[in-house]
Amino acid sequence: MVRSFPNIVITGTPGTGKSTHSSLLASTYSPSSSSSIHPLRQIDVGVVVKKEGFYTEYLEEWQSYEVNEDQLLDHLEPLTGNKAPEPKDSDEFDEAELIQAREAEEGDERGGLVLDWHTCDVWPERWVDLVVVLRCDHSVLWERLEKRGYPLKKIQENNEAEIMGVVADDARSSYPAEAIVELRSQESGDVEENVDRIIQWIHAWRTARGLE
Repeated sequence: MVRSFPNIVITGTPGTGKSTHSSLLASTYSPSSSSSIHPLRQIDVGVVVKKEGFYTEYLEEWQSYEVNEDQLLDHLEPLTGNKAPEPKDSDEFDEAELIQAREAEEGDERGGLVLDWHTCDVWPERWVDLVVVLRCDHSVLWERLEKRGYPLKKIQENNEAEIMGVVADDARSSYPAEAIVELRSQESGDVEENVDRIIQWIHAWRTARGLE
């Protein structure tokens, strides 16, 4: 399987706007200005985990699930496209892979997953073409989590994680530096600006591989 659209991880501390970014990206991007097709698929991992029962227990203290990662990965792998085609100017470029990617554009194996979750290191490197780490000032984050009704202990834990850059560190330890971008997500116009930037990256990724 060779994917025709990149798989994108959108991650960050809870409250940084992952779902807002992911939803807008999946609904906005199309392969060309004349196309009405929206090939990206937002995967709200928390929703999938609860819906499919991919957890071993519910942690009442933290109001979160202990995820069965093996079940989650097995569920998503058929949708990933498994392998990205190489750029046309690469020594490893394979015309046969490009043909496979073109044939996959309207199938379930096309890739184009937008993986929306607060952690990122669970995803195999071969799945991932871009990791977007959303960052937010900790005081803004605190207010957002209060509005969500998070218990104080959970707000403090997430606030500290954002200050320490835990999610960004996890991304850097799991994926190549060139696959990671950190984007600010705290002011009203940040979401649209960030999504526009990601869409430009997708077009460049597909153009480099002869898919646009």
